[in-house]
Amino acid sequence: MATYWRYGVILDAGSSGTRVHVYRWKDRSKEITKLPEAEVNTLPALETSKKWTKKLRPGVSSFAAIPDSIGTNHLEPLIKHALKYIPKQSVESTPIYVLATAGMRLLPDTQRRKLLDNICSYIRTTTSFFLQDCAHHVQVISGETEGLYGWIAANYLLGAFDFPEHHTHGKGHHTYGFLDMGGASAQIAFAPNATEAKAHANDLKLLRLRKLNRQNSEYRVFVTTWLGFGVNEARRRYEDALIESTGRNDLKELPDPCLPLGLDLPPNTKEDHPGEKEHIRLVGTGRFDECLRQTYPLLDKDAPCEDHPCLLHGTHVPAIDFDVNHFVGISEYWHTTHEIFEMGVKEKSYDFHTYQQRVREFCSQDWKTISQGIKGKKWGGKVDEGAAAEVCFRASWLINMLHDGIGIPRVGIENTKLDGHNGTEEIIQHAKDMGFLDPFQAVNKIHETEVSWTMGKMLLYASSQISPLDASYLPVGFGSNVPEVPADFQYGGAVPGLGTPPDPIGSTDDDWSRVLFESDSHRRIPGFVLFALIVCIALFLSCGKDRRTRTVKAIRSGISWFWECSRNPSYLRAKLFNRNDRVTYERVLESGDANEDFELTSVPGLNTPSEPNEEHQVGKASGWASPRPGIDQGSGLSLLGDHGTKGLGQSSSWPETPSSAGIEKSLIVRTESRERIPSRNSVRLKNVPSALSLESRE
Repeated sequence: MATYWRYGVILDAGSSGTRVHVYRWKDRSKEITKLPEAEVNTLPALETSKKWTKKLRPGVSSFAAIPDSIGTNHLEPLIKHALKYIPKQSVESTPIYVLATAGMRLLPDTQRRKLLDNICSYIRTTTSFFLQDCAHHVQVISGETEGLYGWIAANYLLGAFDFPEHHTHGKGHHTYGFLDMGGASAQIAFAPNATEAKAHANDLKLLRLRKLNRQNSEYRVFVTTWLGFGVNEARRRYEDALIESTGRNDLKELPDPCLPLGLDLPPNTKEDHPGEKEHIRLVGTGRFDECLRQTYPLLDKDAPCEDHPCLLHGTHVPAIDFDVNHFVGISEYWHTTHEIFEMGVKEKSYDFHTYQQRVREFCSQDWKTISQGIKGKKWGGKVDEGAAAEVCFRASWLINMLHDGIGIPRVGIENTKLDGHNGTEEIIQHAKDMGFLDPFQAVNKIHETEVSWTMGKMLLYASSQISPLDASYLPVGFGSNVPEVPADFQYGGAVPGLGTPPDPIGSTDDDWSRVLFESDSHRRIPGFVLFALIVCIALFLSCGKDRRTRTVKAIRSGISWFWECSRNPSYLRAKLFNRNDRVTYERVLESGDANEDFELTSVPGLNTPSEPNEEHQVGKASGWASPRPGIDQGSGLSLLGDHGTKGLGQSSSWPETPSSAGIEKSLIVRTESRERIPSRNSVRLKNVPSALSLESRE
């Protein structure tokens, strides 16, 4: 039975640009009884590729003043890119989502609503994608929703959902925590241990997924976001605090410990307040320890906590049990720890001691030395002066957020659950043996797939397309941690009562276009060879009988030649290089007496241009007479002699003379076939004039 592919498209509409993602998975609903038990107990296997994504700048929020142009000027190239990888017959069954994040959250409500309406209208009128409901498919998602999608994606890629027995962290816990940080905000998502989950049940989200065995799996996850705690907003808040700490407004220069020594820069300003600090210059002092001390207050740890416990900025977060909660961090957590301060192999865990030592060494250098290192690509081709100027502050902010804000143990300094305690060497070996079981690890890809919250959203949709065992099963999605379906429940797939996508048509696992021409298909090469063979056979059969016969003979001749060359290499060398030793062949003419020589008798009046006075000779011989060079053979020679025999006729350009008539009478040829020519005999010609020669013809 054919296995159909299902597809899904998500447009991640961020503040700086929009990125389109295409995913696909196999619809196994009709073959579930034939699948092995290990596969039945898993979620749908999503596939994606780097070439299936495309990013376009600027972000959708930049079209707030011209919402009518967002379709043709922004969405069109992204949608066209997605359609290149989705079979035409599958487009109608393919859902499309446009989910906006930070940039759209900052717009006034009227502008935001107008943009969303234009996006939905454009997709509906210009494409055949499945778009059930505008409010569901085109929306601005909250920071908490974005963090939850990221948590789903990370745990799915790590295998925590499909193979929990391989990820036992103790106390019945098998999932991983998730950390994300961008320019404006930061998110955290994790499943608390059983004690904390019970104590803070009202603070958790209930997430429901469905596996191929048609049974539900439920997870209770805490997720929150900190607006203003992204690296760009944190830097702006830091500079404001730095200037305010002086108590003066007439300063022209201000020492900045978070900039490399000797670097001179203006402070950051808000877009709506340009020039408010343009009279001030920040001069780097390269004192990283002082930078750490001055960025710590930005965590706002002293803010009132209305619902204990709190981590930072007065935000309630259940207590994190680092015995079972192991975190992976993406986005800024990865870039700041790896783009300049590469920790070695990508699978190596975060080592606080090694990382802080490298940052301190880097930031203590003067800017001239750093600039020369950038030109020599000391830190790789991706590091430019802009990144190098910011990395000291970014590193200090990341360290403070991780260890003083969230409370991640300082691996390499503080006691952890690792056996013994040998800093970097121990954590490297532990990472190799145990995978992602350390308190924190920055990642960009897991199993060669980039970690993106969009995968979490698409996994929810794919999971929702699996029919439940019976009507008592609750739908796939997430909402408040209460029984049944809460009012704030967000469906993973189609909203009930608003229609469902049609079944996919024709996009089977044996789709020839995908098998033959898509580079990611493991059957591309053998499939293409089979396709070429079918084409060759079709062309061969379309040829006429004679052409097919000649083709077969040519193939046989080629095979014989290669066989002879393989058996006798000297034969090939003789053919290619020994040109002087080539065999020469004499013209073989029919003759009753094989070795009998003959003489051409003289023919008066027939002279060649080169020998006008020389008499020609004509001999009596069986065989074909060669036509005279330079004479029109088409009209001057008749191959029908008297009595129905073949012979040399009289040329129309020659005058009819007794001499020429003698030629006709003397050149009588026989019509015996070539097969009757003796194989080892020949007729030697003597004194053959250049004007007339005899040639054996069939």
